Amino acid sequence: MKNIPELLSPVGGINQLMAAVENGADAIYLGGEFFNARIKSENFNLENMSRAVAYAHIRNVKVYVTMNTLIYNDELENALDMQINFITWELTHSYYRIWGW
Repeated sequence: MKNIPELLSPVGGINQLMAAVENGADAIYLGGEFFNARIKSENFNLENMSRAVAYAHIRNVKVYVTMNTLIYNDELENALDMQINFITWELTHSYYRIWGW
């Protein structure tokens, strides 16, 4: 079987999401308003992220979410709450790291 590369597009906001999906991205990756190294992007709050995931999944586009900043002990509860949402949204993958103890 032939391996076909996946076209993965970063999306910093809803406009970039729609452009990536409508122009043939196989997958997208995005970050939330917290725990995201791309803090200068528009990013997604939980409500908009849920809609973004649904929009992509309806169109058979995979969704990756990043939580790629330092997460400290006092932030763990919020970080875990986000992960629970990610599980219920059936994401393709979430990337995160937890430092702090």
